[in-house]
Amino acid sequence: MHAHIVFAHPEPKSFNGALADIADETLAGRGMTVTRSDLYAECFDPVEGPAHYHADERADAGYFSALTEQRHAGNEQSRAAEIQREIDRLTAADLVILQFPLWWHAQPAILKGWFDRVFVYGELYTGRRRYDEGHFRGKRAMLSVTTGGPAATFSPYGRGGPIERLLWPIHYSLHYMGFDVLAPFVAHGIQGGGIAYEQRDVFEQHLDSLKHDWAERLSALDSARPIPFTGWPDWDADGVLRADHTLRWGP
Repeated sequence: MHAHIVFAHPEPKSFNGALADIADETLAGRGMTVTRSDLYAECFDPVEGPAHYHADERADAGYFSALTEQRHAGNEQSRAAEIQREIDRLTAADLVILQFPLWWHAQPAILKGWFDRVFVYGELYTGRRRYDEGHFRGKRAMLSVTTGGPAATFSPYGRGGPIERLLWPIHYSLHYMGFDVLAPFVAHGIQGGGIAYEQRDVFEQHLDSLKHDWAERLSALDSARPIPFTGWPDWDADGVLRADHTLRWGP
């Protein structure tokens, strides 16, 4: 079994860095091989655009369409090396963990751009090859997230909004690509994401209090059930939940 960690934080000594290290050590201790994409350290460019495609190899040099150029680059084997590297890493993995802080109620821009550029049209998804028929079906994905506010503020009536709702777009994108999406691990109350905003002893105490919980979650992944999503059999021709579906509760 092989796991791949996508790490999206600019400081390796941050709380997020520590959680990524715990995941690495715990999974390796269970006999898994582990690799990591360190997006900041590897200077991953998150901005999709014409600059990533050689003009003389473009499908259309006069007008840029990301989906057209992604598919064409795959067909012509002219894809940017860093994108092929990320695709190869995902292809080799049985489990993908995304480790990141919640910034402005979402993932950092570098991670959103990773989705934009790495999940390429053509090779990894098409109009039909999505959701429960997606390219990565049979593989599992999981978020490990830190928040600045305490857990209560991300409850259904908390000022930060329900954490499930904030993470929904990321979970759904992973489902869109075919992954079985596991429930997230959320570490709350991480001020500033690390040492710069906390005393070292407070940082260590907080990390120690969560280290066991995170390691325990990772050790129980074999019995973890994915988040339930609807799929192709559940929708009508318009892409709407079928009128006779058991999940329907009204018109």
